Amino acid sequence: MLTLISETDVYQPEPIGVKDILIAGDRIIRIADHIELSGIDVRVIERKGFKTIPGLIDNHVHVLGGGGEAGYHSRVPEIAIDRLIEAGITSVIGLLGTDGFTRDMKALIAKVKALKHEGMSAYAMTGSYQVPPRTLLKTIEDDLLMVEEIIGLGEIAIADHRSSQPTVKELKKALAGAHVGGLLSGKAGVSNIHVGNGKDGLLILFKVLEKSEIPVSKIHPTHINRSLELLEQGIDYSKTYGATIDFTTGLNEGPLSAHEAFAYAIGQGVDPKRITFSSDGQGSLPVFDEKGRFVSMGIGDVHTLYQSVRKAHRESGLPLECCLGPVTTHVAKIYHLAKKGKIEEGYDADLVILDSNDEINDVFLRGRQAMNNKDLLMKSTFSNP
Repeated sequence: MLTLISETDVYQPEPIGVKDILIAGDRIIRIADHIELSGIDVRVIERKGFKTIPGLIDNHVHVLGGGGEAGYHSRVPEIAIDRLIEAGITSVIGLLGTDGFTRDMKALIAKVKALKHEGMSAYAMTGSYQVPPRTLLKTIEDDLLMVEEIIGLGEIAIADHRSSQPTVKELKKALAGAHVGGLLSGKAGVSNIHVGNGKDGLLILFKVLEKSEIPVSKIHPTHINRSLELLEQGIDYSKTYGATIDFTTGLNEGPLSAHEAFAYAIGQGVDPKRITFSSDGQGSLPVFDEKGRFVSMGIGDVHTLYQSVRKAHRESGLPLECCLGPVTTHVAKIYHLAKKGKIEEGYDADLVILDSNDEINDVFLRGRQAMNNKDLLMKSTFSNP
């Protein structure tokens, strides 16, 4: 079955003007000013006056649910594919956080496989906050080599009272395992590093890079917009080492919101291609007082991913193509997600179509329409009919 999306304003994410997009199976096979087909069965979707952008890639989602910092009752539920589709997410990287004990790698891989079965492009990171990492098989390298879905390590926690307080030597060993596992398996081998609000911030990463041969491209720290101090340190880290950093879209408002932090970092000379956004979706967002006592609990929302893109464009005044990079091409490059993150012939047909108000109107998962005119066409196994 062929699908033709006609007269849509295409952002690859670079704008290329009004085009027709032809999809065959799960791939984009042609993009042209006008595509005319006759004598064959083709479904035509007219989207004149609409924008089409690449499907969003969320590189940090607690697909099993996070939590537990306030006791057993505070464990966050699993995410359903419905919420990911509604948020315009077509590819997701699932990981474990604080709770790498009652939520283990077996459960994570099972959930990732379930999302894949339902139509989502889904991947996983091995390990959790703890060092040494709690892996599925014997070693990090084994996990990357033997489990298709596992593409890296994380989220390893630093500068956080909930972390295992790894030494430089311990952290280097874990990062090296992910790097070598990636080399041997042909995967990214990237380590996702959770940065808490501890006073050391990124200090241990500076020490790792000063005293090891681990490529900086294999270390991707997140939550860099947690505080003004960490944001400044993250900017220095990126500029000093040519390193990538990640902003959490649901973390803050004001100057620490992902979209404002993005604009500020670019203004300070950070290469925008080294910045990504992630939602921390379905993760627990606990609030602790100055003595480390639990105060309240929130839940990460995957919808903030596209909301931050939209705000970066509409409120921070950045070009749409620049705002799309942190959730499309930049992520695909860092995590070696081939045929993802771009609207191009031969690429996966992961698409989001925006209406005249830049709201999500349609979503395609590898050529299958998952949302049509804001109505869900694909739902999770346990959604109400």
